[in-house]
Amino acid sequence: MIKENQKLLNQLHVLSDGVLVFLSVLLAYWIRFHVLHGTTNIPFYYFAWLGGIAVVLCLMTYSFAGLYSSHRSVRFHREAARFLLANAMDVLFLMAGLFVFRLEHMSRWMLVFFYLISSALLLGKRAAMRIILRRYRRMGYNQKHIIIVGSSPVAEVYLRKVRSDRNLGFQVDGYVAQRNGWADLPFRGTYDELEQVLDKYSPDEVVVAVSAYDEAWMPKIIAACEKTGTKTSIIPFYAAYIPSNPQVDNVDGLPMINLRRVPLDNVGNAFMKRAMDIIGSLILIILTSPIMLVTGIVVWCSSPGPMIFKQVRVGKNKKNFYMYKFRSMRVNTQEQTGWSKNVDNRKTLFGSFIRKFSIDELPQFFNVLKGDMSLVGPRPEVPHFVEQFKEEIPRYMVKHQVRPGITGWAQVNGLRGDTSIRDRIEHDIYYIENWNILFDIKILLLTIGKVVNKEKIQVKKKETV
Repeated sequence: MIKENQKLLNQLHVLSDGVLVFLSVLLAYWIRFHVLHGTTNIPFYYFAWLGGIAVVLCLMTYSFAGLYSSHRSVRFHREAARFLLANAMDVLFLMAGLFVFRLEHMSRWMLVFFYLISSALLLGKRAAMRIILRRYRRMGYNQKHIIIVGSSPVAEVYLRKVRSDRNLGFQVDGYVAQRNGWADLPFRGTYDELEQVLDKYSPDEVVVAVSAYDEAWMPKIIAACEKTGTKTSIIPFYAAYIPSNPQVDNVDGLPMINLRRVPLDNVGNAFMKRAMDIIGSLILIILTSPIMLVTGIVVWCSSPGPMIFKQVRVGKNKKNFYMYKFRSMRVNTQEQTGWSKNVDNRKTLFGSFIRKFSIDELPQFFNVLKGDMSLVGPRPEVPHFVEQFKEEIPRYMVKHQVRPGITGWAQVNGLRGDTSIRDRIEHDIYYIENWNILFDIKILLLTIGKVVNKEKIQVKKKETV
């Protein structure tokens, strides 16, 4: 069973981390004082002692950061981010220790090299472990044996997900329910027989996914799991309404799930995003001002009507605002309610060109500067369609908890213009629930890449013609 193997694997994991941390200190010393020919009056054994202290400190910090718990279902970039933060804290602690014990003359550059080397070695080791374990799991080894309790729709979703991703190494050995009706899995018994089932099969984990009708059995199910000492995870029957990273509050010891608390509710996160919007929009306005000037003149000359098209859109907290664009269509009666399509006879010749390269959206940098929009976020919609979609599409209004954006996760995944609203909303909600500043930067880089690639494709088409 995996319990015995996991203990040995964790011990080797910790031991190898300690060796690599100590080796990183020695390598940092060698680079600083031999490769770069640095000088120091401090004997070498001081640095050896520093290596020993670093090992103890780092292993404690990694443990507190949860880096030795199972990461089967955690993406590598999340583990890496947690590791880099813990490693940075260790370096700060070491610097503070040197100051307290009056060892200021020990090289600060050596600690910088230590951080870079240890991060590279330990992250490389973790990446290699993931690759090796994935290969073993595909071969049927290192499996985590699971019994599902319940045969509800969410239990079926769970089974489908773990079976579709063999890298997780989850082996579902059967299910327990009040009735035998699930052809996909072996039936192991009823809820009354759960304790005997757990004693017989000794699973690594029980996943409880009962329906609303069986909710009354929960105390008995939990009691059976605790009596047999089996690790238990619960998927509530209302899981479809819970975000991927739910916020759990505590009201005098009573846990309470907050369905819609998002990272941007945090004041620090909101400040960082707004600062990036202000600085970014100012830079982009300056850089694109010649393009905007020429575009505005051509729009004004090419067809009757205003240079800038103003349209009411729904923004953060469901407040309306005017979104600015260069006018790409002839003046028409459907400006506030008509759905824009890829092929639309309302477009002017120059309008089709500027829409193709998203030049028509450059005035939205002023929307960002004003605070109506963000550089990255869900695309805003006109009130007419908001009223329609909120009745038809579940969770549609969640997108209005953040500022709308010029570009977004849905747009860089090809969901713009006349595409599926449901798919867009799924991508928007994923963005809202998983926001971080690096995610914004990634989307901006992907947007630039798409614009550049689109231009290259157009050039190739002209060459072939």
